[in-house]
Amino acid sequence: MDEQTAEVSTAQAVRKAMIRLVPFLGLLYLLNYLDRVNVGFAALTMNADLGISSAAYGLGAGLFFVGYFFFEVPSNVILHKVGARIWIARIMVTWGIVASATAFIQGEVSFYIVRVLLGVAEAGFFPGIILYLTYWFPRRQRAKIVALFFLAVPLSSVIGSPVSALLIEHGDGVFGFDAGWRFMFFAEGVPSILLGVAVFFLLPNRPRDAKWLTPSQRTALQSAIDAEDTREVGKEVSTRSALTDPRVLALSAVYFGIVFGLYVLAFFLPQVIKGFQQQFQTSYSIVEIGLITAIPYAVSAVAMVLWARHSDRTGERARHVAIAAFVGAVAIAAALYLGSPLLVMIAVTVCAIGVFAAIPVFWQLPNAFLVGVGAAAGIGLINSFGNLAGFAGPYLAGWLQGLTGSFRAGMWAVAFFMAVAGFIALSFRRKDEPVVK
Repeated sequence: MDEQTAEVSTAQAVRKAMIRLVPFLGLLYLLNYLDRVNVGFAALTMNADLGISSAAYGLGAGLFFVGYFFFEVPSNVILHKVGARIWIARIMVTWGIVASATAFIQGEVSFYIVRVLLGVAEAGFFPGIILYLTYWFPRRQRAKIVALFFLAVPLSSVIGSPVSALLIEHGDGVFGFDAGWRFMFFAEGVPSILLGVAVFFLLPNRPRDAKWLTPSQRTALQSAIDAEDTREVGKEVSTRSALTDPRVLALSAVYFGIVFGLYVLAFFLPQVIKGFQQQFQTSYSIVEIGLITAIPYAVSAVAMVLWARHSDRTGERARHVAIAAFVGAVAIAAALYLGSPLLVMIAVTVCAIGVFAAIPVFWQLPNAFLVGVGAAAGIGLINSFGNLAGFAGPYLAGWLQGLTGSFRAGMWAVAFFMAVAGFIALSFRRKDEPVVK
């Protein structure tokens, strides 16, 4: 195959892979994220039903990430060894079962247990997909591809927030459940189980395994990815070397700061909006809270894709991450001092834009120096440590809210950690990278 023919076949294969894989993987992540954060809506009635305090709720919401933390790296290494088809299917079926089982909790202890088990079940999914995408798409396109995949997160709130609210409001008595939030947990876990089974039959491990590519397309794309990894990254490093690389540890800190903002918004934004009733003398139903919660995520979805495309077009990564993090930090700090629900939600929306714009570009930073099993371990560790913010954020915000009676201190913590993330990200600026314009 001559060079021109190989380029044409590679481009055709990439287009097919984008159409076949990205929407399907996005759907899986939409369910994944929804099963992880729908507890934020359940809290509107669940906390009172079970007698759970704000601090206990924050602890339980965050305990998900304890199980997630310890099983993340092993899960990602296993995926690299056995293939995405088998391992992603296993992850989805087990998390779907645990997510549905949340419907049967009876108090704080069972709430804590099921959240830890959900983290164990889900460990490896997101970093596994990030790793999986490196098997399929050239580096110059990956920020855009990750952004399209990550659209599942804001869409899970755009779609999932109203759906979760409706299930809670109308689920009382359905299938014998004595509360709408119980029915919501049960109903939203079932699709994950069904799609997990579908993954086993539909997801090819690598381009060479894809029956929907022609032989020439399979060969061209696989060869292009292999050659690019060798040329741009170099020799594959061991798991131990990846886990002890100072750059991996620094990126873990960056991701911690970004994800801190992501999960505080996910777990507490519905309660912040509910608090407008006392702060601004407004009143919203559960469904209205769901619709208002969806607004920042809808706007962020568009901004995220545009920012990622700009990063791909310019070839610059570190400053794109830093600028987005700084914007998010400033916006959430400003939201604390605004005098109307509209202005507060505008500031929260800008913060959400910063959070979501940073993440797809961020994942191109470790891809610049990790490959093979080292990439599996390094990406797993970054996501694992970063997602400790999913424990620290909800717990700290809940504790501060219980201590002060306000979410203000928790939002200041978001601003602080996102600003720190931005400063660390700037240290990854390469001398040969263009300036953001």
